[in-house]
Amino acid sequence: MLPRFPAFSRCLPLAAVLVAGPAVALEFPLPAPGEDIVGQVQTVIAKYEDTFADLAETYDLGYQEMQAANPGVDAWLPKAGTEIVLPTRFILPPGPREGIVINLAEYRLYYYPKGQNVVRTYPLGIGREGWGSPVASTKIIAKTANPSWTPPASVKAEHAADGDPLPNVVPPGPDNPLGPFKFTLGLPGYLIHGSNKKFGIGTRTSHGCFRMYNENVLELSTLVPVGTPVRIINEPYKFGVSGGQIYLEAHTPLDAQGAPSGEDKHTAVINALLNRKDLSTQTSVNWDSVRDVIGAEDGMPVVIGAPGGPAISTAPQSDRL
Repeated sequence: MLPRFPAFSRCLPLAAVLVAGPAVALEFPLPAPGEDIVGQVQTVIAKYEDTFADLAETYDLGYQEMQAANPGVDAWLPKAGTEIVLPTRFILPPGPREGIVINLAEYRLYYYPKGQNVVRTYPLGIGREGWGSPVASTKIIAKTANPSWTPPASVKAEHAADGDPLPNVVPPGPDNPLGPFKFTLGLPGYLIHGSNKKFGIGTRTSHGCFRMYNENVLELSTLVPVGTPVRIINEPYKFGVSGGQIYLEAHTPLDAQGAPSGEDKHTAVINALLNRKDLSTQTSVNWDSVRDVIGAEDGMPVVIGAPGGPAISTAPQSDRL
């Protein structure tokens, strides 16, 4: 068993901690075969006027990601001089690296352009409690610039009950919640689109659709063709290999309705690891480190083991998570 890792290792050993300028887009070369991690953790020093919402938009992150990576820091007034962690290192989602992959648990979309050895990743707003976004495999069936919005009856009824009645059709423009572009999915009623409320990116705020920053959806509109496959997953625990070590990235689990999940975390972690057939048969895991990562749920990859060793067992660690 590996030695236990100190708590501060969530940042420094993961990658060089950099002071970086504003990011245009998070695009990374795909890692070599058998490797799963892209990007680097960064830090910036907050200025007086900074908020998590502003920093998230600048660095292509979501609001929830910023909060998880900076526990105890005031999201609206972090104070000048405060060191802010930017969680811009990612374990790629499990499964094929093709088309679009959306992981609900991390409020994030990954796009693998066909014929290119890169991955682009963007933060998302997803369905709020009671309006959970679906887990499914589908594809892009249409692309529409400057879309109008026809609110469904259920949404109109909800707004009317709150004293905020909606028109039958909202024309394109700054008041349109679809923003400047929409991708129509093969799932009836579901879209990937822009937003007139950037503060909802990286949170559970939609009625099931996927919201993006407007600059990001416009960028994606030039890259993604109709017919692109879209795989929607809900994986709060991602395992990956980098440099001969095994990493775990943990996010707060969500249930099918978009609410925090009550699923047993030990079972969920074991299942996620067993689903990695390349790791589950000969892997040495430090379960104390796993417990710490799951307790933090900060969305950053942390070393928890190494290939080689006995087969994964579900006992006796069940009382430790």
